[in-house]
Amino acid sequence: MSSPAISVLVPFKDTGRYFAAALHSLSIQTMTDFEVVMVDDGSTDNSREIAEGFCQSDKRFKVFNGGDGLIASLNVGLTESTGKWIARFDSDDLCHPKRLSLQLAAAEKNGDKTVISCRIRSFPHSEVSSGYRQYESWINGLESSTEIEHSLFVESPIPHPTAFYNRRTVIEAGGYRNLGLPEDYELWLRLWSLGFKFLRIPRTLLAWRERDDRFSRTSSMYSLTAFYRTKALYLGNVPSLHLKNVFIAGTGQAARRLGKELQRQGFQIEAFLSPGLISAKRELRNRPVISVTEWENLPELPVIVATRKPGAVAEIRKYFESRGLLDWKDFVLCT
Repeated sequence: MSSPAISVLVPFKDTGRYFAAALHSLSIQTMTDFEVVMVDDGSTDNSREIAEGFCQSDKRFKVFNGGDGLIASLNVGLTESTGKWIARFDSDDLCHPKRLSLQLAAAEKNGDKTVISCRIRSFPHSEVSSGYRQYESWINGLESSTEIEHSLFVESPIPHPTAFYNRRTVIEAGGYRNLGLPEDYELWLRLWSLGFKFLRIPRTLLAWRERDDRFSRTSSMYSLTAFYRTKALYLGNVPSLHLKNVFIAGTGQAARRLGKELQRQGFQIEAFLSPGLISAKRELRNRPVISVTEWENLPELPVIVATRKPGAVAEIRKYFESRGLLDWKDFVLCT
């Protein structure tokens, strides 16, 4: 029997309230050449029974025992999958009927070292904060490979359950790694460092469920410190940063935390840049804090922009561009 074109990889744990609806959205896809690889990550509710029920009624659905935790279960899924392509999906989300067909067409057009995403819609509306709506809008506005690449160190631009990638090339790249870091974001940055490209289909093909007990909200793997550590691991792969001698624009918590992780990765921070006047000598991470006016007279080095203050990134970017500096060459946005 020939292998399907796509394996939909669905780890699950105690999502019985939503699981049947999620799986139903896969069963009504407009294309049929796929399998659904469900991996039980230690469920204690009725999720396993729901999975087995779909297996009985539709031979494309298969269920497997997971490993020790989400990352191990994801790797079990990669191993058990037989399709050329992997479509990630979470057990509480919903797929548009054309998701698989549209992502497959884009993947075949762009090649094995491309990760294909799509636009999202967060739901239910009452559970989605204004901040998350802004994140959704930001994600949906990034489409081209260049736009996504230049935003890789701002936030994760690829929601994990939207990802569509080549199984073999991702396994060869090391699959999912248990480093105490956000497993999807670390994978995207690693793939990018290995020459992968990222694209987004400009259609909303996934309804992304927001809930307080979502794993990314409860696990330390998704803390701000873990995200800064992940960014620091790969920032040296940005061509303009390969010498690891930089300024950091920002003096707040984001700059301090990122600066600490960058120093651990061997970066030399010349100084932290403050937009205002410096009334007295000041240091962060044993490096001087200087005004932008002082910085203008110093040797030209790339600047990492590190601030979470609302609106600050846009203001800093506008200032740099007004001086003829180029995104990704002279400065890198990293919040």
